[in-house]
Amino acid sequence: MKDQITPCLWFDHQAEEAARFYTSVFRNSKIDNISYYGSEGQEIHGQKEGTVLTVNFQINGQKFMALNGGPVFQISEAVSFMVNCDTQEEIDYYWEKLSDVPEAEQCGWLKDKYGVSWQIIPTVLGELMSDAERAPRVMKAFLQMKKFDIEKLKQA
Repeated sequence: MKDQITPCLWFDHQAEEAARFYTSVFRNSKIDNISYYGSEGQEIHGQKEGTVLTVNFQINGQKFMALNGGPVFQISEAVSFMVNCDTQEEIDYYWEKLSDVPEAEQCGWLKDKYGVSWQIIPTVLGELMSDAERAPRVMKAFLQMKKFDIEKLKQA
């Protein structure tokens, strides 16, 4: 059942730009192929013939598709992608590269310049939250954070 589910991100016209951005941020990532609208593009999605239709790309082996479908649908916070980080350096790296909407930052969540929401999560959080005595303190600590601070979570 390999490759059974491939997330598809709908963009107005930024599919290739977004795919190139994501593959530059994440290691072990690549663009697999790009398809283009034919003459029916204008009629179907308001796109000119020869413009990018889809971009198939991978982030760490996870396949994605970016689609230029026009302004009919918008990306929302209802879907986010979780990035599990082992170190504070990883958290800082992804936060710096991806965060573009400071007012959207909370509890490890951020929004990038394309409107895609990401959760930049320390892998240790699951362990900290599974300790029934410690979990309320950890939750209280992270509810006050925008970007997670691993040391402060461990101290909670």
